[in-house]
Amino acid sequence: MKPIWIVDDDQSIRFVLEKALLREELPTRSFTNPREVLAALDDIGDEDTDNQGPQVLVSDIRMPGGSGLDLLSKVKERHPGLPVIIMTAFSDLDSAVSAFQGGAFEYLPKPFDLPKAVELIRRAVEESQREEVAEERMAATPEMLGQAPAMQDVFRAIGRLSQSNVTVMITGESGSGKELVARALHKHSPRANGPFVAINTAAIPKDLLESELFGHERGAFTGAQTMRRGRFEQAEGGTLFLDEIGDMPFDLQTRLLRVLSDGHFYRVGGHNAVKANVRVIAATHQDLEQRVKDGVFREDLFHRLNVIRLRLPALRERKEDVPMLTRHFLQQSAKQLGVEPKRIADTALAQLGAFNFPGNVRQLENICHWLTVMAPAQVIEAKDLPPEVLGGSGAHGALNAASYHPAVAEAAPQRTESAASPSTPPFGLPVMGAEGLTHEPSRDDALVLPVAAPGQRASAWEQGLESEALELLATGRHDVWDELTRRFESKLILTALANTRGRRIEAAQKLGIGRNTITRKIQELGLE
Repeated sequence: MKPIWIVDDDQSIRFVLEKALLREELPTRSFTNPREVLAALDDIGDEDTDNQGPQVLVSDIRMPGGSGLDLLSKVKERHPGLPVIIMTAFSDLDSAVSAFQGGAFEYLPKPFDLPKAVELIRRAVEESQREEVAEERMAATPEMLGQAPAMQDVFRAIGRLSQSNVTVMITGESGSGKELVARALHKHSPRANGPFVAINTAAIPKDLLESELFGHERGAFTGAQTMRRGRFEQAEGGTLFLDEIGDMPFDLQTRLLRVLSDGHFYRVGGHNAVKANVRVIAATHQDLEQRVKDGVFREDLFHRLNVIRLRLPALRERKEDVPMLTRHFLQQSAKQLGVEPKRIADTALAQLGAFNFPGNVRQLENICHWLTVMAPAQVIEAKDLPPEVLGGSGAHGALNAASYHPAVAEAAPQRTESAASPSTPPFGLPVMGAEGLTHEPSRDDALVLPVAAPGQRASAWEQGLESEALELLATGRHDVWDELTRRFESKLILTALANTRGRRIEAAQKLGIGRNTITRKIQELGLE
């Protein structure tokens, strides 16, 4: 891993941070002033210096020979994706707050609590690594695969929008790759050098969504100990992707409309308008016209977002692409799991082609994960396909993001969608068309767990859960769901925290939930 660069003229500060980060097995490199940092940045990639650059930059705000704010500005010009943490004394907090406008990741007030400082730096490291992985995937993976006529509409649409900053509405069923279409639009736009920030508005509790979008001021509410930038500020100069916009609370729709109308917003608890230079791309699986008629979505916001509409075809509408996508996902899955890629027989491909894929491209991707683990031979035959595919209808039993076959629930990696760590499906591919919006099936249709094959045995924990449920149901209780859910969540969170030695952010990432979610759950379940 690349080192953490520490910039401070105070030798004691450098020493304390170096030792604390060393204990966490995080390498460091220290500097006494901004001039040294800029000189080192100039040497990045030089074969004579073997300087790969920083993973995270931690800088004091006031130093002899230069300002931390000036350093921030120059670093962001050269490395816009590098997380920069500004250290400041209490009297400098106003300056530190202004640093957020320059793109600082966070500020660290002096004197600081060392464990909290390390946790903040580790969070910045994880953010940096996620961005690196996302960039590698985008560079290594073809943007789009497909030969179906509907895909030609996709290519033409992105081409026509390549030099535009216009607002785009992407519609399509769950699992069809709406976020990847948004990323493709961003990559080929004039804002390609700016950040791409994604947020799933349906995955964040209503009381937290406003702060996530617009940020908050220090003291705006209980627990707001520092000023925090929202997603609009994080996406400054780039693209903000609002996924599942149809589920946005009605009162927040009004605030979003104001931003789109005049380009300004207020942080929660703030009194100064913040200018937003952001391109908005929205997506939904719902019929927004119907939601407008039902009075749950603002008509004026709908028209503001619906400037250009791109519809993604469902996978069942482009069956000719299934063989190509299947082979691609089998290759990617084998690479991820570190095994030899499997081949698939024509009879198995024909069986897949007859399946309706209610979970769309994401479901096909997960089926390929399942086959990589479960198929007994290097050549996948039709009989090796999962039961729901062999059933043929595709109406139920979708292998969606969190629904691998129970027999390999612990053997194969699972992916879930969450807001805090807007994660891009590593193998999904953008698919869209130019047709109008059509009615979409409920997302619940794609989340049904697969039906067990004849003779398939449940795992030990599932058998234990079944026994406990039967025992509670026999008592005549009416809170069985709440009781078992509480115990399940408590055990899951405590196990994850034990695995990460109490680091909540890391535990949340391993569980596939947001940091706000794990904090709220810990409070609700009394796990403090």
